[in-house]
Amino acid sequence: MAEYENLLIDRVGTDGRVGRITLNRPEKLNALSGELFNELNEVLHDMEADHSIRVIILRGAGRAFCAGYDLTASNHGGRVYKVRDDSKRMLLMNLRTAMQQYTDVQMYFWNMAKVTITSIHGFAAAGGCELAMMADLVVAADNANIGHPGHRGLGVARNGVIWPLVIGMRKAKELSYTGEYITGEEAERIGMINYAWPEEELEERTIAFADRIAIASADHLGILKVNMNRFYENMGIYSSVRSSTEQDAMAQLTEFAYGWGDEVKENGLKEALAWRDGPYKEMDTYRDKK
Repeated sequence: MAEYENLLIDRVGTDGRVGRITLNRPEKLNALSGELFNELNEVLHDMEADHSIRVIILRGAGRAFCAGYDLTASNHGGRVYKVRDDSKRMLLMNLRTAMQQYTDVQMYFWNMAKVTITSIHGFAAAGGCELAMMADLVVAADNANIGHPGHRGLGVARNGVIWPLVIGMRKAKELSYTGEYITGEEAERIGMINYAWPEEELEERTIAFADRIAIASADHLGILKVNMNRFYENMGIYSSVRSSTEQDAMAQLTEFAYGWGDEVKENGLKEALAWRDGPYKEMDTYRDKK
């Protein structure tokens, strides 16, 4: 298999019938850069074309699945869109179109003719959560942290993390409005993921789960996937994800977002994160603390 700068590729399961992709920027908690997205798009297309691969596992190297988009990246890889004019005013449609490039990779992951499984450990945060949710099946360590803290002033999930399709409305709204994390254990309980296992058992059980699904041939599994996806597509997932991307672009122009941007500029990312998340921690009094 080809070698990549930001990904590790191998085969597992019976006769290597399960392809595995590992996000490999552990020093950045596998934060999503443009280069990583470009490589992921390429390898997903290659695996889709390989009939000997029946199921694909996506996981992360090191301490986390993925900490979200790389906010420190100097460029995003590939095409560069001008998102501000010469007076530093935001160009909304250019920003929206730039964001759409990442959304298109997420939607390909959703729609490719292979069964896909995301395996989460550590954090699946913000953009990492968005990407994880686009797999057909999701498993996690029971102590994993899953959520979209980017809702706190950075924007909105550009695919809605498809929560409205997989969990109830009340919980989907709560997680969206607060940007909070939930554990893998709670994610299984509310139907966000399929299984939560002890972290030390996650790799072995994920491979066994994938290998069991991979008993059927790749083309047959592809038909089963398309059959299921059509129900959700007819419920409007494509139009909803496109709309979420546009809302994400517009959310960069809110009072909260401008406050976040000022904090990053004046005090740096670490202090900005404390400014953003501190009030939520201080007011977390409604949960059972037992």
